[in-house]
Amino acid sequence: MNTDALDPLDRLIAERACERLVVEFVRTLDLGEPGDVAELFTPDGVWQWAEGDRRIEGRDALRAYFGARPADRLSRRLCTNILVTLTSASTASASTYFTTYRVDGHAGGMLPPRLPVQVGHYEDTFRQVDGGWLLAERSTFLGGPTERLGTAVPR
Repeated sequence: MNTDALDPLDRLIAERACERLVVEFVRTLDLGEPGDVAELFTPDGVWQWAEGDRRIEGRDALRAYFGARPADRLSRRLCTNILVTLTSASTASASTYFTTYRVDGHAGGMLPPRLPVQVGHYEDTFRQVDGGWLLAERSTFLGGPTERLGTAVPR
């Protein structure tokens, strides 16, 4: 399909809905219930990493994966350069740069500034389902390990 034939307002609404999914994904991981990220994916959605054999497929598997995130993890993700491209009236792709600041073992309070643990980009595909947009597949490129803080000292 020639996406240039789409109504400009429809195109803008679709692009914004996909961009919002990118932002909602990181907000849910950092400030919400991590397992809820699965609801942003299609029922057969996929999260995979470009390096290695890491691939999680299906909403139930995604819910279990993200829900198993350590309770003492503190993270903040920054996403920039979100470029959504409609590939049809009901599909889209996007590329997003990300930077992740994260530690495990956080017991509360402020932390001194740290370097990012990950800098990379996401490549996403989206699909319109029942009138709304969802992530169909997310591929992660680059990454790094998570720092583990020492044992917290009681106050």
